[in-house]
Formats: sequence, structure tokens, C-alpha cells
Amino acid sequence: MATKEEISMTGFSIVAYAGDAKTSLIEALQHAQKGEFDKAEACVDEANQSIVDAHNEQTKLLSKEAGGEDMDVTFIMVHGQDTLMTTMMLMDEVKFFIDEYKRIDKIERNLNMK
Repeated sequence: MATKEEISMTGFSIVAYAGDAKTSLIEALQHAQKGEFDKAEACVDEANQSIVDAHNEQTKLLSKEAGGEDMDVTFIMVHGQDTLMTTMMLMDEVKFFIDEYKRIDKIERNLNMK
């Protein structure tokens, strides 16, 4: 059986990785606003790696539960799951806005506005 402490520590790890991803995504958006698309994409890549790391932490517990171990739900684990899911949604939105900033940049260049 996974202990409450183990589950909570996994929750803390997920929150930390998701928080790192969120920070990278906000930075990506700031770079895209300035037209620094290579830097923006690099930040998205960093965010993606943090999300993968969070999923790896999550998978450890999921595997134990799938193997029949009992799991106690802890508030920090719920918080971790919520943080991860909202960060994943933010990733989708940031990618959308980066694409839009690229489109606007291209239009402005075609109109000789830059």
C-alpha cells in the first residue's frame, strides 16, 4: 500500500514540475509577443519536458494502483492533479497564441510594417 506520505510527496513533485512548466509557458508567451519565436519555442520545449516529468511521477502511483495497491487520496495530490491539468490547458493556449503572433508578424512584414 502506498502511504499517505508517499502520495503527498508525489503530489508535491507534480505541483513543482507543473509550476516549472507554467513559468516556462508564460516566458514563451512573453518572447512571442516580442517576436522572439525561437526563444518562445525553446520555452515551450522546456515546459513540455516538465509536463513529461510530472506525468512520470503520476504514472508511478497509477501503476501501483493498477497493480491492486490501495491509495489514499490526499489534498496535495488533488492539488497536483489540478495544477497539472490547468498547466496542460495553458500549454495548448500558449501554442495557439504563439502561432497567432507568428501570423501577425508575417502579415506585418508583408505590409512592410516592420
